[in-house]
Amino acid sequence: MPEPFGYWLHLLIDTNVPIVGNASQRPHGSVGNDGDLNIIHSVQYICSGVWSGENGRDEIGAVLLQEKQLFAARDVKKGDARPGGYVSAGGHGGIVGTMANSGPPVVTYKPVRQHTYSSAVNTSYLPELVSGVLKVDDKLKMVPVQIKDGDDNLLPTAIPKVTIAKTARFLSERGEADPAMEVELLARMEKNLEDFPLAGIVAEGVSPYGNVTESIAAALDKAALCGMAVVRVGRGNAEGMTPPPGDKELFIAGNNLTAIKARLLLMACLMKLGSLPPVADLDSPTEAEIAAIKSKLRVYQAIFDTH
Repeated sequence: MPEPFGYWLHLLIDTNVPIVGNASQRPHGSVGNDGDLNIIHSVQYICSGVWSGENGRDEIGAVLLQEKQLFAARDVKKGDARPGGYVSAGGHGGIVGTMANSGPPVVTYKPVRQHTYSSAVNTSYLPELVSGVLKVDDKLKMVPVQIKDGDDNLLPTAIPKVTIAKTARFLSERGEADPAMEVELLARMEKNLEDFPLAGIVAEGVSPYGNVTESIAAALDKAALCGMAVVRVGRGNAEGMTPPPGDKELFIAGNNLTAIKARLLLMACLMKLGSLPPVADLDSPTEAEIAAIKSKLRVYQAIFDTH
């Protein structure tokens, strides 16, 4: 199972029981194949009950069990396609327990982040309808987006469009804050406004604090004014936490999430909260419009701070 998928289940599945994912770094049938043993260890972990609290509910959330190590789904990253190729992400733990050669599995710590039944974005808490943004007659308008069908099932068409924008030193042609230089970002924004009413962008900035070039920052602010939520994270496996936005900045701090994990959480948040409120005039947004965007971003931020 790809490790991002485990985090997606960790966020969206409303369950009290454990979720365990595995991968096989050697092909099935080859010498030293690790996949079969990972599955056996997963069954042992589930049957052991070490994941449960006093009330019998899972207190750990989804995990990836590889090479006798239990990784929290939020805090694991594939480093290489070889046995032992999975590593802790974010530099602050990640391995919640181990499997012994003999004896029961051992859990050494339990994550504090919300998950499964306690997740604010699990499918039970997702609304039937949210508001997205599209360009209609050359104007930005809020439009309804169906999230669930009449039987409370998540619709495939509800999955938001969230892309990743990367930054790098000396990437810009000039050092000024001119969003017009970011042609790829502007093209993506236009495409989102044409076809994807629920859309957002993860900005993978420099490590570890998620800073981006001036022109990218200006383009991302424009995206926020258009109703697209923007998350900033550090590139790679950053150990530091992305700092909160300043008074004039319009983004969500992605903590120590990788860009891929931040993308999944933003997708879930969009289905829960809908798009940011767009402004009437991108060149001269009012104070009230900026205040409304910041108010919505604070709700997003509260979820990113706890998941």
